[in-house]
Amino acid sequence: MQPEKLGFAERLSYGFGDMGTSLAYNMASGFLLFYYTNVVGLPAAAVGTVFLVARLLDAVIDALVGIAVDKTRSRWGRTRVYFLCTAVPYALVSVAVFHVPAWGQPAQLVYAFLTFKALGILMSCQAIPYTALMPMMTLDRSERLNLSGMRSIGTSVSVVLGAAAVMPLVAALGGGDQQRGFTLVAALFAAIGFACTMMLFRNCRERHHDHTSPDFAILPAVKEMLHNRAWLVVFASCLLYFARFGMMMAATAYFAIDVMGRPWMISIMLPAVAGMLLLSAFFAPAILARTGTRNGAVAALTIAAVLFAALPFVQDHVALFLALYIAGCLATSITITATFAMFAETVDYHEAKYGTRREGLLSAGISLSTKLGMALGTAGFAYVLGAFGYAPGHVTDAARQAIRWTYSGGSVVLLIAQTLVLMLWPAGRPAHPS
Repeated sequence: MQPEKLGFAERLSYGFGDMGTSLAYNMASGFLLFYYTNVVGLPAAAVGTVFLVARLLDAVIDALVGIAVDKTRSRWGRTRVYFLCTAVPYALVSVAVFHVPAWGQPAQLVYAFLTFKALGILMSCQAIPYTALMPMMTLDRSERLNLSGMRSIGTSVSVVLGAAAVMPLVAALGGGDQQRGFTLVAALFAAIGFACTMMLFRNCRERHHDHTSPDFAILPAVKEMLHNRAWLVVFASCLLYFARFGMMMAATAYFAIDVMGRPWMISIMLPAVAGMLLLSAFFAPAILARTGTRNGAVAALTIAAVLFAALPFVQDHVALFLALYIAGCLATSITITATFAMFAETVDYHEAKYGTRREGLLSAGISLSTKLGMALGTAGFAYVLGAFGYAPGHVTDAARQAIRWTYSGGSVVLLIAQTLVLMLWPAGRPAHPS
């Protein structure tokens, strides 16, 4: 079979399609806890419960969206129709999340839950078809690595904007009013995300389809998914990766301000996550093609675990601390490119084992692991703050130490766990049962 070559415009559009979905979500991941507790004034433990309950409900929602994708047949294909129909609602809700009305606290918590849940539902309706789209675009492994690299670029740009640019823009647009600033920044990001989603819809094409009947039985399909070893590995790996990512995104502002005593570090540490992801996107595909996707990811995770384990011991040396931190972010960035490519392999593995591709359902599971991981990381850190009596402006030594060790120790534990999970990646594809 001749290698499939995709045009640059299609690759670029696919990469920045991730930005259309994740820009608003990254802003929420990095600053929604801070916004709720420090701007709106909601209690941290209650906010943690909002995040966790909302994400637990995604177990059902994501599965329904994935099944819907597999059953969809439209003039725009099986995935692209979702980009067209959800672009405007997703933009509107992403603004509403950062515009909590000046009501009583119980009503504000209900509003926070409903808008955050709506954001998650609409994200599912974009992210699941988006992930399902790659194996439909090409069967060529090198092109999939290239698409994964482009997706990493889109992801990294969205993290830069959703992390480093937020607070300066809040200050510039809000004129001293943080509530107004957050709402205006959310509106700006919503407009950018909408444009990226429309570019994805216009330029990307579905070339390879699951030709089995769309009228399949749901429970047997879910059972097959749960017996797909490759999918289980990617699911668990994503869960652990995004639990760590969510924890770090939520905790960095607290760590820089309350532990390091250097608020300016926020503008280095959060962008470093995206900056290293952007840097790795240019060389990760070549490395992974040479080492093998799984082996390259395992090596990168091992290096990252060592670097993050060293962070507590060099906190008094800021330059060295930042150097080790940035190097650790670079190592972990390689693994996300690997994960995007490995998901496409789970679809091929599923087809080899069961004779059907089920891109939508398999994507739903990965979307769930991503959001559940983010929720567990964010909610877990919120619970740590609540357990140790964190209060803005009155941080106890116990709360400060809890933030310090959660930030570094929690990262190391999750990196080691992700490494062990990837070691379980199947060596080859199964023979299709006769």
